[in-house]
Amino acid sequence: MAEPSKGSLLQFAPFQSTVDEGFWHRLCSLKLDKLGIDDSPIPITGFYAPSSRSEVPNHLTLIAESLPSESSEQSAVPTMTQGNRNRCSVPGILYNTNTIESFRALDKMSLLKAEAKKIWEDIHTGKAVEDSAVLSRFLLISFADLKKWSFHYWFAFPALMLDPPATLVDLRSASQWFSLEEAESVSAACNTWRNSSSTADVPFFLVSVDSNSNATVKHLKDWETCHRDNNKLLFGFYDPYHLPNNPGWPLRNFLAFISARWDLKSVRFFCYRENRGFADMALSLVGEALISVPQGWKDHQSVPNAVGWELSKGRKLSRHISLASSMDPTRLAVSAADLNLKLMRWRALPSLNLNILSNLKCLLIGAGTLGCQVARMLMAWGVRKITLLDNGRVAMSNPLRQSLYTLDDCLNGGEFKAKAAVKSLKRIFPAVEAADVVMAIPMPGHPVPAQEELSVLDDCRLLHDLIDSHDAVFLLTDTRESRWLPTLLCANSNKITITAALGFDSFLVMRHGAGPLGSNHRLKDEAVNALSSDLGSINLVDRDGRRRLGCYFCNDVVAPIDSTANRTLDQQCTVTRPGLAPIASALAVELLVGILHNPHGIFAEGEIANSSNRGSDEQPLGVLPHQIRGSLSQFSQMTLVGHSSDSCTACSSTVVSEYRARGRDFILQAINHPTYLEDLTGLTELMKSASSFKLDWDDESDVDVDDDDCVEI
Repeated sequence: MAEPSKGSLLQFAPFQSTVDEGFWHRLCSLKLDKLGIDDSPIPITGFYAPSSRSEVPNHLTLIAESLPSESSEQSAVPTMTQGNRNRCSVPGILYNTNTIESFRALDKMSLLKAEAKKIWEDIHTGKAVEDSAVLSRFLLISFADLKKWSFHYWFAFPALMLDPPATLVDLRSASQWFSLEEAESVSAACNTWRNSSSTADVPFFLVSVDSNSNATVKHLKDWETCHRDNNKLLFGFYDPYHLPNNPGWPLRNFLAFISARWDLKSVRFFCYRENRGFADMALSLVGEALISVPQGWKDHQSVPNAVGWELSKGRKLSRHISLASSMDPTRLAVSAADLNLKLMRWRALPSLNLNILSNLKCLLIGAGTLGCQVARMLMAWGVRKITLLDNGRVAMSNPLRQSLYTLDDCLNGGEFKAKAAVKSLKRIFPAVEAADVVMAIPMPGHPVPAQEELSVLDDCRLLHDLIDSHDAVFLLTDTRESRWLPTLLCANSNKITITAALGFDSFLVMRHGAGPLGSNHRLKDEAVNALSSDLGSINLVDRDGRRRLGCYFCNDVVAPIDSTANRTLDQQCTVTRPGLAPIASALAVELLVGILHNPHGIFAEGEIANSSNRGSDEQPLGVLPHQIRGSLSQFSQMTLVGHSSDSCTACSSTVVSEYRARGRDFILQAINHPTYLEDLTGLTELMKSASSFKLDWDDESDVDVDDDDCVEI
């Protein structure tokens, strides 16, 4: 090993950094879920250890645990494991900016001086004696591009500058500087120090060797005692570097500390290095440096100048890393999908409850034009648990209007829509928990032969179980009668129910009111658990005794019947303007999100846009209407409120009570004899009363009929 010339300036091997990928993941999560646009400095912790191999230095390393946990206070220092011999902890500070322009505009000199001042204050307050790790404070500035998983960053390791610089008197390997007996004793003492749980991660210490070649390792606070002895006294530190002629960067502030604290002119230092976890005197260095203490240091009047920005390829440049290519695609997809929602909470919607959305179980009855659009919208809102129910197959006419299907789904007779939709959802977003159910919905007006009754009842039981196990149900089928049984079952289970229906150029989106028998009870425990504890805040008890909101069938004066028989092709198919389904689907999902974020939940009153109920109690998502009716021909939209009807064939207390009392017999009778529902609910008597009221149209003097007197029911 070539020996440096005596009297030369003491030069140090600069600190180098390494950032583990987990650190960037934790930073992204912390910023999205806690920090938002807050760019206040964040306390972090770095780690290093003595050089353990002759050819590789130990860098200062950041890992996921270097950052505060998301649940801790921002000002809290990260909790680290004490006594880890491979992790000497070093306090640091992170400035993470919101834009690349802000990153580049940071006053780097001022930031470096601020950290150097902390070190200077720690020296003079005595904190560095008690916790010597503060002598190696570091600084990190960064910009995290959350969309591209790209990170710009730059480390600084502030070092107080000696003026004039320290002069090197001697520098040799420890095995040459110590006698054989002393080297063995120092090695044993250092191994004991390193293996103790209380001192393993203390990076600065004293080494005392008495006249009998017995060595001991002491804390810095023991200097007053040690320096009065006639022993050899060395100032030791964990040297992360392996160079034979240059001590590591931590010695710079250590020398500043020694000269400022104890006013020493000559300092013997010990660069402790290891080989395979044990002290290695051949790799370790012992040197002597001469120091001239500046006048300002003695009276603490000024803070020394500082250097320390890390060099990149020999130049003062920031570094850049992109993790997009190394990230698991599914994990990237989840992060990207949640990005917009989390950004919404930063400024626009702090009360947005992402947990209630991610835990929500949605059942979509109908996987056609509406079903495809609703599924996409639900995923965009963060809903991950989606079940699609349909018994149709993908036809050649579907892919252009139904966004989850392609031509391949139409071949060989067509794939079942529910199955094809689930496959498509998983291709779009692999983390979605989608399930398919292929079944037909029993419908009034579609009587079944006796030999098929058991099969139909099995379908009824399956539909009942599906509705019972989900938290929200969307009715998105083509025909009116196919919505009857799901409406009844939702009213019976008191489920959040959303209906979307299309005409040629008009649409209806509505939420059903609470079930008639559910006003005195809360959700079942399993439903609450399914939605997580957050759903407990949704009140399901109507304490004010308000009238229930109506369902899709509450305005009917007849029972649902077969709506496809004796109709032409254009009447049998859902012929609508192409833009109608996306509009209605988006409104249906927005309506669901509004219900989930309203404190009254399913019992929330129907509100009308611009009405007086938008006062101090206005919800962050705006009004929560009961019905939304729109027209593309007029490019208009209006909100309406309709209350429940005691004669409703689907949600009235009479029908729900009869279903609970008779079960499958009731359903079969309703399916095979549609007039039964009219008789049960009193619609038959109502129609008889209406037909008995006759006008003498020939006597124009009695009644003046005008078009404006006609009301569509």
